Amino acid sequence: MSAILITGADLAPQASALLAGHELVFAGRTPNEDDLVALCRAHDPVAIIVRYGKIPAAVMDAAPSLKVISKHGSGTDTIDKAAAHARGIEVVAAAGANAAAVAEQALALLLACAKSVIALDARMHAGHWDKATHKSLELGGRTIGLVGLGAIGLRFARMADALGMRVLGFDPFANNDSLPPYVERVDLDTLWAESDAISLHCPLTDENRGLLNAETLARCKRGVIVVNTARGGLIDEPALLAALHSGQVAMAGLDSFAVEPMTPGHPFQGEARLVLSPHIGGVTGDAYVNMGVAAARNLLAVLARQATPA
Repeated sequence: MSAILITGADLAPQASALLAGHELVFAGRTPNEDDLVALCRAHDPVAIIVRYGKIPAAVMDAAPSLKVISKHGSGTDTIDKAAAHARGIEVVAAAGANAAAVAEQALALLLACAKSVIALDARMHAGHWDKATHKSLELGGRTIGLVGLGAIGLRFARMADALGMRVLGFDPFANNDSLPPYVERVDLDTLWAESDAISLHCPLTDENRGLLNAETLARCKRGVIVVNTARGGLIDEPALLAALHSGQVAMAGLDSFAVEPMTPGHPFQGEARLVLSPHIGGVTGDAYVNMGVAAARNLLAVLARQATPA
């Protein structure tokens, strides 16, 4: 029986059932490179389902039978894809499996920022009634700029349109013919200049690392809201903090960070203009099942294709 390594402590029962013909090896909730190398040497898996941790070349080299690396989600930046390609190992992702969950988290962060949900809740619990002094931001009629128009970005675009927002979108890989009529495709210069809020929905690559930085934030409208449910590396975190302090950025809602988990004493902690969540946008009961099933089906499809004689 061939082995499949899961870089986590569990997998949805529906996904496990699909893989019933294989030995499932679980690496635990916080596997490091040494843990994964040891497990690969011990079990020589034909496939890896990536939930947590990174998959560098050393892990691949420890599993000579490895044929496919399947992401339990859509972002594959934790996998060394160049190393996989060089070794003939396919990398697949569960694109769209968590789109509803992540888009809803982005909307929740946007609304929390625009409506001062966290600050007003704290004030109420402290016995204050700020009706006479507080004004929230109305999103209807304002412009949201989306960087990334994949399954998550387009799901979020539909929500923003329902709020009566003008939706701008940038994605060099999107097909114009498939975009809904309420998404106005623009270049990044236009998106920075015209957006009242910006939401990131693109994968992290070497080309877009630090996409939001001191220079690009300075080109945005003063008082812009920033939302990130994609990857933390898309934002230059010290630059964002400086923009928050200066008022260039009014609020930011963040679900992902450059280094995860966030360590105690991080400069973001205690910052009143930040709404933070621990990279849980895609962590719902439904998404857990959807991502697990998609990851299992993707790797089985690769194994079946490779087993079929040419």
